[in-house]
Order: sequence, then C-alpha cells, then structure tokens
Amino acid sequence: MSFIQFDNVTKYYNRSATPAVDQLNLEILEGEIITLLGPSGCGKTTTLRMLAGFEQPTKGKIQIGDEVVYDERRSLPPEKRGIGMVFQDYALFPHLTIEKNVTFGLNKWKTRDKKKRAQEVLELVGLGEFGHRLPSELSGGQQQRVALARALAPKPKVILMDEPFSNLDAGLREKMRYDVTNILRKAKATAIIVTHDQKDAFAVSDRVVVMNEGIIQQIAAPREMYRCPKNCFVAQFVGKTNLISGTLCPDLKHVETHIGRVCLPQQSDKTIDNVMVSIRPEGCRLAEEGRYAGMVERVTYSGEYQEVHVRLQSDQPSNEPMVIYAPIEQDIEIGSVVTFDITPELVALVD
Repeated sequence: MSFIQFDNVTKYYNRSATPAVDQLNLEILEGEIITLLGPSGCGKTTTLRMLAGFEQPTKGKIQIGDEVVYDERRSLPPEKRGIGMVFQDYALFPHLTIEKNVTFGLNKWKTRDKKKRAQEVLELVGLGEFGHRLPSELSGGQQQRVALARALAPKPKVILMDEPFSNLDAGLREKMRYDVTNILRKAKATAIIVTHDQKDAFAVSDRVVVMNEGIIQQIAAPREMYRCPKNCFVAQFVGKTNLISGTLCPDLKHVETHIGRVCLPQQSDKTIDNVMVSIRPEGCRLAEEGRYAGMVERVTYSGEYQEVHVRLQSDQPSNEPMVIYAPIEQDIEIGSVVTFDITPELVALVD
C-alpha cells in the first residue's frame, strides 16, 4: 500500500493563468526513495513544498500514512506532518556546534535523550566525533551530512531534500550521492528528492518522476526510464538521444526511417503508422561494415568517450546529424566516412 499519496493535486499561484502543478497523482511506498526530476519551473519544488505544508494546494488531497494532511476541509501545519527537511543551502546555524544544530528541533525531548539521539544520527552519517565542532570547520559534504542528521533526528515519517547536491563539486557530488543513499537506506527512511540533474536522480532513486510544466511525464525505475522513455521530452531530458521520425513496418518490429530500417527491441503495441524513434548515442556502435554510413562532422572528447556527430549519407539537409559515442582510444577524423550498427535494446518508440 502507498505511504504518501497525492490525489489530483493542483496549485495555481496568484495572477497565473496556468497551474504550477496540474492534477498531480502520485503514490510512494514506505521506505522508498523517489526523485522529482525536471527543468526549472516544472513544479517539482512546489510539489515538495505542498507536501511539507509550506504551500497550500489550490485543490486535491495529500495523505501521509493514515492521515490526510491536506484536503478541502483541513490543512495540517508543517510542524505536525512528521517531515524532516534538508534545504539546498543546508541552513545550519553557524554559531551552534554540530551537536546543537542536530538537537535544535528536539524541543520537547529531555536533555539526556537529546544528546543520545544526536550521537546516534551523527554516527549514522559518519560524523560521530564531530559534535563539538562548528559548521565552518567542516567541508561541504560534511555539512550536508549534518543537515541530513538534523532532519533525521526527530524520527520523521518522511525526509525531503531540495537540490541536495547542487552546491558540491563534481568529485564530491559523486561520493555524496552514494553516502546520502546509504544513510537513507540505513535509516529506512521514506525520502523525496528534488533535482534537475539526471545523474543525481538515477544514482539515488528507486523510482524517478519526470515533470514538465506541472505535469508528470513518466514514473519509472532509472533503468526503465532511460531505456524506455515515454515521450520525446523524457528521452531528451534524461540523457542525449537521436530522435528520428519514421513509419512502423507491418511486422511491428521495425521502423522505416530516412537513415534506413531500424529494429525495435520488441514488437510494438502501437497501431499508428507514423512514429518517433529514440536512439541512444551509446546504442550506435562504429563497425567496419556497419549497416548505416555517414560523414563525421564533429568530434567532442568527454574524457570517458568521444561524442561523434555523423551526417548520414541518406540525410536530408534539414535533418540533424546522428550522435554516436565511440571509445576514447579510437582514432576518428573529421570528414572521414564511418559505418555503424544500432543496438535494438537502446531504441524506443516515443510519443
């Protein structure tokens, strides 16, 4: 059964003709880590704030466990919803020690119980020996773990995290994805994380909720989301892709396109003839006698792979070149003709 439930939740801001969140329906299981992923202004932070009680929905119902926290008859205040919040800037008090930062929200706890709980959560986040320090004496990653410890201290029903990795550099960001996920798993926490970064979402989530213009576009596990995007927006937002229009063949397993016939991973259940195909760049593999051929227009080195832009020989002038990921050690010259094959497993029909 679902632990958190949004039923037809809609939010209009004053003087806006379009909703920030439009008829959102979402169910989250207890102990699940969910990421709300989307561009700025898509409604993901508004959704988080409505769950926390910082924003009031225009209509709809929100339930946590057995308790309705918002509907047309009532709105439970934030402090009574059993929610722990980790803000983007961590919001630590610079003049308080780490221990006092962690115990700040434990107002009704006895002093001895406060200290014990602070030590428990600091141990959980790997900072058991840092209780006497000030926030300024910690690194960015350590401050983030303190903020998470403070959110966990009151034993909330739900943890909310708003862009938790955005202030970290690339190397620390990767480590903190693992650390935060591990901490949430150990705490058996139900968590909702907001981010605009696909790598963050895929690294920490059981399921990803992609939003655009206040509407949920797709809900899926990271692997399924990447391999089987539902529509063009999702395909492009969760990674680079080649979008090509074509005609579905009678066998429902192939699509006829301007670059040639493309094989699908499985027989389609679509009945329309004209379709759009998403082909991931890593699904295009350079080969000496590949089925598809084109001229190399540009090569970009990423450090992990080469991004090769290939103008297909069958392309019309208006079509974009295909993007192919090639091994970093492979010599590829601009202006040369290359051939490649397409792996069906990284091909998907999209709306």
